[in-house]
Amino acid sequence: MLEKGSKAPDFTLCDKDGREVSLSDFAGSKVVLYFYPRDNTPGCSRQACAFAAAYNDFKTLGVQVIGISKDSTASHEKFAQKYSLPFILLSDPERKAIEAYGVWQEKKNYGKISMGVVRTTFVIDENGLIEKVMPKVKPDTNAAEILAYLKGE
Repeated sequence: MLEKGSKAPDFTLCDKDGREVSLSDFAGSKVVLYFYPRDNTPGCSRQACAFAAAYNDFKTLGVQVIGISKDSTASHEKFAQKYSLPFILLSDPERKAIEAYGVWQEKKNYGKISMGVVRTTFVIDENGLIEKVMPKVKPDTNAAEILAYLKGE
């Protein structure tokens, strides 16, 4: 997994509408980049809703929120509509960004070992450097923790 102070790898992925979005599009702005396992699962839905509820606070701070998973653009579109998600969701079915950020890892679930996305949030500064890494975050508190960090609380 990437560490604080590392250069954030650039990527170009499609959003829910099929438009290409690159990390470099947001140069000069802070970005909260969060990786999550799957659309419409209980934890991922709660995490997305928490980011949506705090979205105006992120906007006020001039911070862009981007969520990335392996789900298709069509899945993202339904997910965003179902929960009225105002931020960018990017589709990474080939795991380009997921692997570049080191969040594709071995996971244990009910004793079964498999590979998957470890729920992780990165804060990327205006110069494209990783300012903060939060691995294995809790879906219910992640957005509030990031917001408190950004506000210096």
